[in-house]
Amino acid sequence: MDPWLIWLITAAALAVAEIFTLTAALGMLGAAALVTAGFAAVGLPFPLQFLVFTVVAVAGVVFLRPIALRHLLHPQVERFGIDALVGKTAYAVSEVTGMGGRVRIDGEEWTARTYDETLVIPPGTTVDVIEISGTTALVYPRE
Repeated sequence: MDPWLIWLITAAALAVAEIFTLTAALGMLGAAALVTAGFAAVGLPFPLQFLVFTVVAVAGVVFLRPIALRHLLHPQVERFGIDALVGKTAYAVSEVTGMGGRVRIDGEEWTARTYDETLVIPPGTTVDVIEISGTTALVYPRE
């Protein structure tokens, strides 16, 4: 079997392994094997193929992998869904107690409870949404 074909099969196997592990390291090694397959196809001697593989693999793992991981682990910039409601201002539509009530958040009416169960919030009061628990907003009066 030709050396370039062995490198190509190795690159494919590493790419498949990367899909299952998502570590970015096996992907870099697969890319190094792919580059080495190209050099092997043009007739580079076998010991120099290992040198090419080593240099490209080390460069990928040491320099490119940290950059790739930084982009993958980048925190979510925007909040969506119910997470976006936490911290918003709401208005009490009905009396809100530790047992229940209704508030209006961004034009939508939600069931609500006070964050502190001893509080009673009268209708028309401005409140802050502290947490969303299921379909119930836990609120606290704005001071």
